[in-house]
Amino acid sequence: MLTKPKEPQARPALTTTVAREYVHRAALSEVFLTGWNKEGHDRFRVTAQWPRSHSFYVPEHGLHDPLLLCETIRQTSTLLAHVGYHVPFGHSLSWSRLQFAVNPQALRVEDTPADIELHVTCSDIRYNRTVPVTMSMHMEAVRRGSLLAMASVRFGSHSPAVYQRLRTGRGEAGEIFARAPQPPEPVSRAAVGRLRKQDIVLAPTSDRLRWQLRVDTSHPVLFDHALDHVPGMLLLESVRQAGHAMQPSKTGAVLPTSMDVSFHRYVEFDEPCWIEAESAGTDSSNSSRQTIRVNALQGGSIALSASAELADVSSL
Repeated sequence: MLTKPKEPQARPALTTTVAREYVHRAALSEVFLTGWNKEGHDRFRVTAQWPRSHSFYVPEHGLHDPLLLCETIRQTSTLLAHVGYHVPFGHSLSWSRLQFAVNPQALRVEDTPADIELHVTCSDIRYNRTVPVTMSMHMEAVRRGSLLAMASVRFGSHSPAVYQRLRTGRGEAGEIFARAPQPPEPVSRAAVGRLRKQDIVLAPTSDRLRWQLRVDTSHPVLFDHALDHVPGMLLLESVRQAGHAMQPSKTGAVLPTSMDVSFHRYVEFDEPCWIEAESAGTDSSNSSRQTIRVNALQGGSIALSASAELADVSSL
């Protein structure tokens, strides 16, 4: 007697992360992107997942860290440069400007990891033959159908030969990294809302609104792999921590809801970098939000200039 073969069971949809090489990470655990699709000319959809907890981008007051968004933006721009525009591995990518604004309500930590969609439009692309050398990406981050954030980033791509010329006289990346000096002693944990000494990126000076940048190359997240200059994510963290240190009465309870950051030059390991901050006023319509301006200076030149809006978490 013939029996009808069983219908094959439908396979569940399987999720993984993108290859770590596409986002320039060494640790698989630090890859937040899960996939991508091309949706039109210079338009892409990227998916990401944020963990409910992270060793460095620590949720505070039940909200995901906005700098986790910045790392997701960095990974997205790197991924799409490679898979969308065929920038070869070995090229160096460097930010010139980053802007973002988040909806704090959409940052709530829930019972499961946060699944994020980023809708990306690329523009202002300048090519050298077939490879982009500068481009902008505009991103809309959505979580469960609600707008999480708007962001844009502009960056350059340098071939190994071009990057070597830019860095003439500085030596090999591994040697530069190995020679990086030990960081100075940090400000207090309470001043910047950080529990671990290793996570503090500011060292005190005699000026209350001026700090030396702490560059701890042993940090497993900020220095996931060897670099020949201070990474942009460390500089963004210095902006956030400066905002905390400016408001000691609210330490641990302020959230950077927006930033506009310009990167003017690389910050090097071999000389001090100074972080200077000032208040740019309080929102007249909302006293729980304050804007600050922050500069990073090295060798008498401004390496980074930023403005950031800080919100009192208790008001969100």
